[in-house]
Amino acid sequence: MSFDKVLEIVKHDLDNVEVELKDNLHSDIPLIPQVGMHVLKSGGKRFRPILLILSARLCDYTGQGHISLAGAIEFIHTAALLHDDVVDHAGLRRGNSSANSLWGNEASVLVGDFLLSRAFSMMIANADKKALNILSKMFIQMAEGEAYELMKSGDVNLSEDDYTTMVGDKTAILISVACQLGAILGKVNQKKEESLANFGWNLGIAFQLMDDTLDYISDEVEFGKSIGKDLEEQKVTLPLIYTLKQGDPKDREEIIRIIESDAVEKEDLATVIELIQKYQGIDYTVGKTKEYLLKAKNYLNIFDDSEEKSALMTMADYVVERRR
Repeated sequence: MSFDKVLEIVKHDLDNVEVELKDNLHSDIPLIPQVGMHVLKSGGKRFRPILLILSARLCDYTGQGHISLAGAIEFIHTAALLHDDVVDHAGLRRGNSSANSLWGNEASVLVGDFLLSRAFSMMIANADKKALNILSKMFIQMAEGEAYELMKSGDVNLSEDDYTTMVGDKTAILISVACQLGAILGKVNQKKEESLANFGWNLGIAFQLMDDTLDYISDEVEFGKSIGKDLEEQKVTLPLIYTLKQGDPKDREEIIRIIESDAVEKEDLATVIELIQKYQGIDYTVGKTKEYLLKAKNYLNIFDDSEEKSALMTMADYVVERRR
């Protein structure tokens, strides 16, 4: 199944999610919808809402609560992007000027807070106690992941296990919960619910690992943000973790010098990319990405074959095929 076919399958529901997003972005303060729509319309694939929609359908859910919950998940994701761009001093987001570069850090943080507040309102209206409990734990985990990433900035001794934990808290948990909410809406048994949650978690880890890879090998226009931004922000991601582990003392020392420098020049980035290629850091990361995707797909084996199951498999394949 192609990704375009997946979009065709979810088109009606996804159109309703867009209406939900627009309606809940309304505010008497013009700055809020202005900044919010800038981010929401800047080329996002609605990856997480699609996963929630497909998961709910996979579990034979026939109501309409998944629309608002998908919108809430997208608001949470968008708020995280707004806050991340402030922390990272990002100038680009999905190929467009970031909100903080256009309206300033204060506006980005405050609009992000507004989106989180709206998400809470949408969740309370459409989620049961169990779902709300899972969502509240997710918020804590995401905040801890963000804080841990900040704490580990520039840490050249960061282990792969620690990095995976950080990625799980910061990125994968939202994708996992999006899938799990579909199971909760469909009222499937605990084993199927856990399977969808685990599918989403492994998919989320793979998604971030591919993002780590693209930061070093993609075209800047195609990728939608500055290449080498992770290095510039002293983020030690898996391609670099592996290279530091495999590298000889001289090459390791050179990478550490660049990471700890006040500014990363183009020549520095080229040097790091060359060393990552030399020690096969990209190949290793892509290999780990595929391992997580295989784990994710295996968690769907508990479900009978269906159009929705095939579509979720395609969403997994999309992770390694995407360019932004």
